[in-house]
Amino acid sequence: MVMAPTVKVILGSIAFGVFWVLAVFPAVPFMPIGRTAGSLLGAMLMVLFQVITPDQAYAAIDLQILGLLFGTMVVSVYLERADMFKYLGKLLAWKSQGSKDLLCRICLISAISSAFFTNDTSCVVLTEFVLKIARQQNLPPHPFLLALASSANIGSSATPIGNPQNLVIAVQSKIPFGQFLFGIVSAMMIGICVNAIILLSMFWRLLSVQKDEEEPPVEATPEEDVLSHRFSPATMSHLTSLNSHELNAHLEAMSIHSSPSVNGKHDYTLRNRLGSGDNEILPKDVVVNGLSEKKDEKVVSRVSSTNGFGTENPDLCLEEIDEKSGKWKILFWKIGVYIITLGMLVSFLMGLNMSWTAITAALALVVLDFKDAQHCLEKVSYSLLVFFCGMFVTVEGFNRTGIPSAMWDFMEPYAQIDHISGIAILAVVIVVLSNLASNVPTVLLLGARVAAAAATISPEKEKKAWLILAWVSTVAGNLSLLGSAANLIVCEQARRSQNFGYNLTFWSHLKFGVPSTIIVTAIGLTLIRA
Repeated sequence: MVMAPTVKVILGSIAFGVFWVLAVFPAVPFMPIGRTAGSLLGAMLMVLFQVITPDQAYAAIDLQILGLLFGTMVVSVYLERADMFKYLGKLLAWKSQGSKDLLCRICLISAISSAFFTNDTSCVVLTEFVLKIARQQNLPPHPFLLALASSANIGSSATPIGNPQNLVIAVQSKIPFGQFLFGIVSAMMIGICVNAIILLSMFWRLLSVQKDEEEPPVEATPEEDVLSHRFSPATMSHLTSLNSHELNAHLEAMSIHSSPSVNGKHDYTLRNRLGSGDNEILPKDVVVNGLSEKKDEKVVSRVSSTNGFGTENPDLCLEEIDEKSGKWKILFWKIGVYIITLGMLVSFLMGLNMSWTAITAALALVVLDFKDAQHCLEKVSYSLLVFFCGMFVTVEGFNRTGIPSAMWDFMEPYAQIDHISGIAILAVVIVVLSNLASNVPTVLLLGARVAAAAATISPEKEKKAWLILAWVSTVAGNLSLLGSAANLIVCEQARRSQNFGYNLTFWSHLKFGVPSTIIVTAIGLTLIRA
């Protein structure tokens, strides 16, 4: 592609520079408008400077990628409601054999969940679990947070739905889901093991220190446990557990009154006990007329004399029936959510259109829920979708300046993937660009050019070039704290955690990220198969 006129090159570079600054540093002092508005500003400048026409800008927006991204986010919201990530969190501590076993579990679970539910979602929902377990076992959270973020990035490389850049690669390359998975999965699995070994070698002494005192486990009630992990997978916000005012209101709603008795204990009485038909829930150790039943840490009293004639209150029996039927409905709904999600993954493996498959699964979950979907749809990160729209237009405008083509023409003779030195040079270029310009813009800028150069060798080399781009651009996110959104999510979630806050610094991440990225990337490149 020839270079555009000088004026267009300069204006296009300015527009792309504005986008790049706001994408990498969203809170710069002179324009703290954020990444989403920054991408729209870059797109608007491309059209305003007449680098591209409005029609070309609209055509640059890839609806397939947006549809796939939207569908997977909706599915993640319903999986969160179905407690999928809470069960994954419980696996972290189930029969744990110590700190080193816990670190290896975090690496494995984070990688697998990221491959099928995106790395950002896994980091959002698992960070709090990791912090809680580390606090309960009196362990330093630093190595476990690094394990979570780095393994999420490595694991997400294996599938087209693992991260946004893989979505772009899968749509542009038209590589089926199954071939994409089997082409990278061996590199991903070995990469996870190597990453875990690096973590263990760097923190072996720290993980081997036995503390004199262990903090008692912080047990949460079922309600608190659910609420404390209600994260929005896209917006990275979570709800806190019940505060004191809500707890008091909850107790008042139970209509329980207590008064101190002579021996210092409490004598609990039921309001309107005679002649009322109200159902009451009594505290844990209370027995009325010698009959009580413990259920979910509550006691549902069977008050056989509520009407004064010794007959059983039928409303209480109906309450128990309703409670049991409600539990069965929730169980069947959760099973339905898991079946629909599994069906979506099977459809991906069968080679069906990924965008429409994800949207179909999302709408099937909406119908299964059988209620107004507004609450769940509000958790979708529409700002991310808008960011992608602006980025598509901005990158397309920058491509039309001719600068990326000129740079690739210079690099192409040295970055051929039919020999080892060419693959190494290509990998270095991808790692550097992914950390300077972010991985998704790097894929948009390099993808078509790298594939076209490889296609001149053979169709298999073209497919391998796409897979190399997916592997290297994803693992490159482990280099520094700013290398991927997953790293920033773990850092922010850990810092803002109310009960288990921890600050993961840039330099502490860099000391681990540099050797891990270099070693894992190099080993994985030898295992990628077209």
